Amino acid sequence: MKIVEFNNEKKYVNDFLRLPKMLYSIEDNMENSEEIKKLLLGKHSLNKYFKLFKYILYDNSKVVGRFILTKYPKDNTIYIGFFECINNKEVAKVLFDYAEKKAKEKKASRIVGPVDASFWLKYRLKINLFDKRPYTGEPYNKSYYFDLFKDNGYKVIEHYTSNIYDVVGINYKNEKFEEHFRTFIDKGYVIKSPRIDEYDKTIERLYYLLTELYSDFPIYKNISVDDFLEIFKSYKLIINLNMVKMAYYKGELVGFFVSVPNYNNLVYHVNNPINLFKVLSLKKKPKEYVLLYMGASYEHRGLGKALASSITEELRVSKLPSIGALARDGKITQNYAEDLIETRYEYVLLEKKL
Repeated sequence: MKIVEFNNEKKYVNDFLRLPKMLYSIEDNMENSEEIKKLLLGKHSLNKYFKLFKYILYDNSKVVGRFILTKYPKDNTIYIGFFECINNKEVAKVLFDYAEKKAKEKKASRIVGPVDASFWLKYRLKINLFDKRPYTGEPYNKSYYFDLFKDNGYKVIEHYTSNIYDVVGINYKNEKFEEHFRTFIDKGYVIKSPRIDEYDKTIERLYYLLTELYSDFPIYKNISVDDFLEIFKSYKLIINLNMVKMAYYKGELVGFFVSVPNYNNLVYHVNNPINLFKVLSLKKKPKEYVLLYMGASYEHRGLGKALASSITEELRVSKLPSIGALARDGKITQNYAEDLIETRYEYVLLEKKL
């Protein structure tokens, strides 16, 4: 077996992008190859924030594994991501040993992963419920990856869950949510969905609130407002604004709840005209929603439940199930509407100290 470190060489870029197409089916390949190609070639809006070290493992001429190490300035942690590997422990050991060797050469004190270059792109490892088709926004991987990480000395440092919610029945009541909603409205808060002509301005205001709320997350790195807008501009095409709620107090944005229809992996492959048609159809008539982002300023304690009440009412009207995505352990959102939770997806972030 041979590991190749590459830069922009066409052959290696193509081989790097080819491996997920070999490992995953059409329905569970979550890699947006166009976006990854931009990263590999240094043409992504986020490339300026980090340095990527890109590797492919060959067995004779066959690609059997790959990964990228990400290094940020003034950070003694190396992040391992874009990890893909055939189901072979020997192959995985070669990959992880080489990653450790390279991380030590770069004077890192630990490796954390999986992190695909940035908090703003994809991170975390899925560890259960592989019988279900991946949902939009889910960090997806092969079921055997967790064992490969653990076998090579990685330990879990963070745990996350996504709640699978049943349909909100016509007679369903969550008195705590409804009480919080009434209380905040009575105090002069405004909770509403943005209009389409307000989208760009709303997303810009959202950037500053997200920066405040997410700054203590384990792998968070700040980016500029312009780069944030570049990343989130695509949401404008796939979002149903009635399932987005913004909370204002005295004209200031103080809370948010962002949801999208569940397109599964279709939105990562819209270069296929058939998939694009399916995306547009699902936008008009969703079958399920993914509750992606929720937060409220620390000075407005309890506002999250008021926002959840507003979204719950929209779900009641739509008569659709939902997935509350990727809540970190210890966050109150993990247990919102517990009586509607059918089961939970689980995800982890791992570390190896050097």
